[in-house]
Amino acid sequence: MNENHGLPLSVPQILPALDAYFRPAALVVRAFRERVRTSGQGVPVRLALEQADGSVFHFDKELFDERCPEARGNYTFVERMVKFLLWSRGGCKVYFAGPASVGERLKKHYMDNATGSFDADIMGRRIYERPFEVVLVRREDLPPAREKTVPLGRHLNGCRIGFDLGASDRKVAAVIDGQPVFTEEVVWNPVQQTDPQWHFDEIMDSLKRAAGHLPRVDAIGGSSAGVYVNNRVKVASLFRGVPSDLFERRVKDLFLEIKKAWNDIPFELVNDGEVTALAGSMSIGDNGVLGMALGSSLAAGYVTLDGRITSWLNELAFAPVDYNPQAPVDEWSGDYGCGVQYLSQQGVGRLIPRAGIEVDEALPLPEKLKQVQKLMAAGDPRASKIYQTLGAYLGYALAHYADFYAIRNVLILGRVTTGEGGRVIMEGAKEVLRKIFPDVHQAIAFHIPDEKDKRHGQAVAAASLPVVG
Repeated sequence: MNENHGLPLSVPQILPALDAYFRPAALVVRAFRERVRTSGQGVPVRLALEQADGSVFHFDKELFDERCPEARGNYTFVERMVKFLLWSRGGCKVYFAGPASVGERLKKHYMDNATGSFDADIMGRRIYERPFEVVLVRREDLPPAREKTVPLGRHLNGCRIGFDLGASDRKVAAVIDGQPVFTEEVVWNPVQQTDPQWHFDEIMDSLKRAAGHLPRVDAIGGSSAGVYVNNRVKVASLFRGVPSDLFERRVKDLFLEIKKAWNDIPFELVNDGEVTALAGSMSIGDNGVLGMALGSSLAAGYVTLDGRITSWLNELAFAPVDYNPQAPVDEWSGDYGCGVQYLSQQGVGRLIPRAGIEVDEALPLPEKLKQVQKLMAAGDPRASKIYQTLGAYLGYALAHYADFYAIRNVLILGRVTTGEGGRVIMEGAKEVLRKIFPDVHQAIAFHIPDEKDKRHGQAVAAASLPVVG
């Protein structure tokens, strides 16, 4: 057992095949909570996250009394939890009602620490456009919980266009009363482009091609990686190459500009993870869906038990799943143990040398993934170990996610899950849940979309976002 600022990090019962130092958040959190419960020295803590629209989410936990020696783990427990909550729920103000020493360290973390400052800047200036704050309050002074859900989607009437913008391709579909009459996938490279006009022209080209297969266009719905609020771009990797001044002047309202070009017909744009979850919910006919796309990054979305999309961010790529302080570091935020390093092409690329597979380091991640998939199809045990490792990662991650989401169904897709490797990932995840987290295993069902849903489901779901009539 080693220590991370007082949090014991025990070796898990099932270790990922290629990662002996993985210390799953799910196990660390459960062990900490159990020690607090059995110690008789727990003190209540309540956290609240507030968004710019007035939504407030409450979370109740217990920490060790500050006079207890095990209280040295309190801060790390809270900091990692707030990190997860910020990227899963979102918020520009964190209220903390608990031990003052922990609250003061948390405030300092988001002002002075590099990873904390990164999160504060993204949540405050970039997404919610107001200063990020950590406020220490008494429990009775917390703002009341208020949560908004968005009844977007499942509207199939009329002639619609649905589109999905990925990092390597963009998809578009023409849909009449819920049935696709035209679909197209176009390879593109938006991340390297510095001129927003290029993005505008490329997206408009796809929309016009779809419109050519419809008698009229009643509405347009779309999805894309990133954070979007009221059809405005807050944070999006597709526009990473655009200089910041141009981003502010043109990119933020780019989709409002596209809406205007289509005579201001009903238009809705949301995160691609949300549409993934919505497509899954529509396909399987059930709710409580966590959708996860293991692609160039980790995209996630959630449909509530009553079938709605939330105002949550669900950016699980940046939510920690490994509490080992020596865990891989996310290249964007600089933080350790974040989901993108475990459940994406980045995770595959990281595991290739550990598996003893030699590939050209200059190859982009999608090409490295293709080589692993070819080896897997040929029965190479080295490739199988990569997928077994990803499966264990997924099982532990889902157990952790279940602490924050009411999940009945998990939808898994993305290029990493293509072929036989996808089956190995699913079986590995189920084994972890069955043996270590039987309560989670019994509560959720796994789904992989069929080829028809992969081709059409996302576009049809995106097209169903706006209300017509």
